[in-house]
Amino acid sequence: MVTVRAPATSANLGSGFDVFGAALSRPADVVTVEKAAETTIEVTGVGAQYIPEDPEKNTVGAVVEALDAPARIHIDKGVRPASGLGSSAASAAGAAVALNRLYDRGLSREELVPIAAEGEAVVSGVAHADNVAPSILGGFTVTTAEGTHSVDAAVPLVVCLPDVAVSTRDARRVVPETASIEDLVETVGNAATLAVGMCRSDPDLVGLGMTDPVVTPERARLITGYDDVRERAFDAGATGVTVSGAGPAVIAACRERDRRGVAAEMIDAFAGAGIEARAYQTRIGRGSTVIDD
Repeated sequence: MVTVRAPATSANLGSGFDVFGAALSRPADVVTVEKAAETTIEVTGVGAQYIPEDPEKNTVGAVVEALDAPARIHIDKGVRPASGLGSSAASAAGAAVALNRLYDRGLSREELVPIAAEGEAVVSGVAHADNVAPSILGGFTVTTAEGTHSVDAAVPLVVCLPDVAVSTRDARRVVPETASIEDLVETVGNAATLAVGMCRSDPDLVGLGMTDPVVTPERARLITGYDDVRERAFDAGATGVTVSGAGPAVIAACRERDRRGVAAEMIDAFAGAGIEARAYQTRIGRGSTVIDD
């Protein structure tokens, strides 16, 4: 039996659509696997009632098939589905790391990333790795067709999760198919700034680089109260604010001393729009960790 803690993640970070990702120190899924002749999946925890336990419909099933590693699998969800915090990716990442260990497949963490990404295709229709990469590797990740690069970073973050849902499929439908050269240049500059900020663990540069004129404005329209939440977070000291992944979670970079105030203001702003929310005072954290075997 192997148990793995797989962290929530934030993809895109504004300017890095389908490329950037970051592991969060909290929340997380806990995935336990045990060898079996036939794969079964049990899901408990937050939002468990919305997650299919049929291996053909659960992200973990694709991971089992790719590794040829049938098992009894228990997923204790700490990452709410349809949150913009890589819920399905956390389960897939945790399963990949756990099954690789259980069956002694000998694959590196980097080699597990595309395998876990196949699980993502079950939910979103696309085998993208911007969430599974940081959930497996930890830190700040840059994922392209050629592979994934990661760097450790120490940046305080606040993730505010409203009690509404935005599906990944819906969020992808609103992504513009074209962009002006001016918007492209701005996005590239911001993405480069964010990457430098991560390498320096500089929350000011990270926040400055989060702005995205192409994708984020369209996705923000799916989140009631977003503009006020963003403004209030900046007023409380946030250095950057954007939609986390597909949403509806909103992520803010900040300095350590401002984290509590930013969290309180974001919750209050959602409340002003009639929406309950919770905030995680978190930071960029470790990847999937074996906690018992």
